[in-house]
Amino acid sequence: MSTDIFVIGLDEENQRVLDRLPGAGSYRFHGLLTPEELQHGDIDFEALLKTAQHELDAFDGEVGAIVSYWDFPAASLVPILCARYGLPSVSLEAVLKCEHKYWSRLEQRKVIDELPNFGIVDLDDRKPAPPEGVGYPMWLKPVKSFSSELAFKAENDTQFAEAVAEIRAGVGRVGEPFGYVLDQVDLPPEIARVGGAACLAEEALHGVQAAIEGYVHQGEVTVYGALDSINYPDSSSFLRHQYPSQLPEEPVQRMRDVAERVMKQIGFDNATFSIEFFCDPESGQVALLEINPRHSQSHAELFEFVDGVANHEIMVRLGLGQDPGRRPHKGTYQIAGKWYLRRFEDGVVTRVPTPEEVATVQNRIDGTQIEIVPEVGQRLSDLPEQDSYSFELAHLFVAGHTEHEMVQKYQACVDALPFEFAQD
Repeated sequence: MSTDIFVIGLDEENQRVLDRLPGAGSYRFHGLLTPEELQHGDIDFEALLKTAQHELDAFDGEVGAIVSYWDFPAASLVPILCARYGLPSVSLEAVLKCEHKYWSRLEQRKVIDELPNFGIVDLDDRKPAPPEGVGYPMWLKPVKSFSSELAFKAENDTQFAEAVAEIRAGVGRVGEPFGYVLDQVDLPPEIARVGGAACLAEEALHGVQAAIEGYVHQGEVTVYGALDSINYPDSSSFLRHQYPSQLPEEPVQRMRDVAERVMKQIGFDNATFSIEFFCDPESGQVALLEINPRHSQSHAELFEFVDGVANHEIMVRLGLGQDPGRRPHKGTYQIAGKWYLRRFEDGVVTRVPTPEEVATVQNRIDGTQIEIVPEVGQRLSDLPEQDSYSFELAHLFVAGHTEHEMVQKYQACVDALPFEFAQD
């Protein structure tokens, strides 16, 4: 007897990952809403909710679980739908305390000191100014956005004004539907006042970036992995995420401690999470950057390469109300990375690697999986979900027995993947 599991935003790549899970033969995975419906163009949360509910009501069988590995709006749809169908889930309020960057900072401040100075920028002010106590350099970002959309670093008043103008023009696309979801819970006055389409300023953090993945089951916080996030030189754009982290044990343990305090404060339970940090490897100090109320589907293959099982397994088991249990740590490789091949200037794509060229590279270099992002004829600036400073050309999952071997494999892949561009 198979259990039917609905995955909000299921795509082909993650379907393959789910189908490789232990015990996958006893599950039937069903897509609920497409990634395009969730992430592209205007977001009508109420319409998405109605569509999802209609599909679930029309299903001829028993819904065993509703899960997702995407941010808003998927992360907010999960608790609402699970509550309606009597399924295990995290609460909507706990998800929003993670997703609303300002609310999250207010909750974090109650239990930790490892965070930057922060404050709200008044977008309605004719000449907005940095919040009191927040100095340059600072990051300006919507209180809710996708990936690193509309996130800008400001070193001075001129850059601050330019960033505020960009955010003011674009914040409503995600902020307005996010405001609709905020209306579904009892908000503290300070959050009700700023709403979902506000701008947060935070002093820039320093050090190396890292992340931890974990989950909470019946109130117990478990961290099962730490990863490094490595940027392109002199850039805020990610070059790769790698697992496991190569940091010393002290900062890793501090990240674990911070995660436990914060997730308990938020009241987060029965779900996965991913938390990003800045770390100083020498002093061991850490600072919390951002909480994501879901595990990272970007890391699924990394855990599969190193542990033998993707992190999706934990999402599925929690969705079914089960204890995820211990991780196996029995993969083929010792280290794996998700690499982002990027271009730092706009252009129209005139050539991408063919499926045959990609297959040749994957067959020649073991421990590799390659996903090409743009299509021929696309302008890079038209790609969805890009950061503010670069454009993704390909995602390369590369595993090795040492970090050096992984880096060499990545470079060999890049050398064999031809892209061409025109400026017009």
